[in-house]
Amino acid sequence: MKFLEYLKYLLIGTAFGFILVKSEVVSWFRIQEMFRFDSFHMYGIIGLAIVVGIISIQIIKRKNIKDSKGNPITIPPKDATQWKRYIIGGSIFGLGWALLGACPGPMFALLGSGLTVMIIPILSAIAGTYVYGMLRDTLPH
Repeated sequence: MKFLEYLKYLLIGTAFGFILVKSEVVSWFRIQEMFRFDSFHMYGIIGLAIVVGIISIQIIKRKNIKDSKGNPITIPPKDATQWKRYIIGGSIFGLGWALLGACPGPMFALLGSGLTVMIIPILSAIAGTYVYGMLRDTLPH
């Protein structure tokens, strides 16, 4: 049954959302503090996430860890000549983050914590993804 195959992802996502809410990473107040340089809270969490990511990637590379289907995990090299797209994409991401007052990543965690107003950004994100899919072949990559 397909549902049982995806149940582990639902449980992991739920636990991750719970952690995001309890650590106040999704708090508009904490995000505002970060952008005003009033608190180290968010910088500490982001810095810790970077360290965990670096260590995890090194473990994956050195131990040749495979994914859940047994395929080797590969990390393709970045094309250094494409820096403009990272600047533009990062600026759009940051603008959306600033307008929303929350990182787009935990929108579902915010919705799950009772902020029903998050339905609007979620629908907007879905619409934006749909438009990108329609325009993808005409955009520079």
